[in-house]
Amino acid sequence: MHQFAYLFPGQGSQVVGMGQALATAYPVAAATFAEADDVLGFALSDLCFYGPEEALNTTINTQPALLVTSIAAWRAAAAELGELPLARCAAGHSLGEYSALVAAGALAFADAVRLVRRRGELMGQADDSQPGGMAAILALDNTTVEQIVADAGAQTGGVVQVANYNSPGQVVISGDLQTLGVAMELASARGARKVVRLPISIAAHSALMAPAARAMAAALAEVTVAEPQVPVISNITAQPLQHAADIRHELVEQLTAGVRWDQSVRTMAQAGVTAFVEFGSGAVLTALVKRIAPTPARLNVGDPAGIVQLGNFMKEASVHA
Repeated sequence: MHQFAYLFPGQGSQVVGMGQALATAYPVAAATFAEADDVLGFALSDLCFYGPEEALNTTINTQPALLVTSIAAWRAAAAELGELPLARCAAGHSLGEYSALVAAGALAFADAVRLVRRRGELMGQADDSQPGGMAAILALDNTTVEQIVADAGAQTGGVVQVANYNSPGQVVISGDLQTLGVAMELASARGARKVVRLPISIAAHSALMAPAARAMAAALAEVTVAEPQVPVISNITAQPLQHAADIRHELVEQLTAGVRWDQSVRTMAQAGVTAFVEFGSGAVLTALVKRIAPTPARLNVGDPAGIVQLGNFMKEASVHA
């Protein structure tokens, strides 16, 4: 019998049209988008379904859009299939951690929608005061990249750090524009196969997000956080979050800390997970899983076809159990 982990994507997975097929096919998905529209006071659903792309890609909109699409997919799958297998654990990449916490019963959906809207607003404000950016570095090991960002920071006196340990040979760095540029040059000089400036106008998961982190602590103090029904794997430590106090700490600190996605996947695999299911837009996380832990099964649930595929997979698994 398979042991499942449920995954939830972060920024970069958004695309105009996401969630529309789910909302058309499943009343619970349509109701999820409608609830978010009511919470926010505007038609987020229209932005997800029809764009425009520029508005969807603005972080204050991107963050709730991705969360709502993920939860719509997760709820639709549960409704259509009768129930989902109890997950061994759940995890989300950066913003996706909020979706994972909703799925695990630690955050109410409406609270999570408000929180990620606020998170996007605060991250945008932090960037307005200290502009930054992000870049992907391919085919260098983690230690080399860590030395590069240390050297770049020493050269400029500015901020650059590892933002995402995504998979072996894929690391994302984040920082102020000058120091980020120096780090990109150093990475090329030290043998990176490719260095790519990402189309992200904020320095997420860096010290430049400290003002946003302080304000998020205040926002989180106003909502109820419950004990998760299944362990949620921390972005920061790659270990299970099991208590409400740990979750509050995590959601503040993850704004300035690197996402240890590679280690998170290894933690889940070592815990016995044999099937990773990504709920929401795109297939970024399952593609990373393939590079980190290639043996487990991987499925994507972002549209009705994905739900059918998951249902078939569950039937086959039960037959062979």
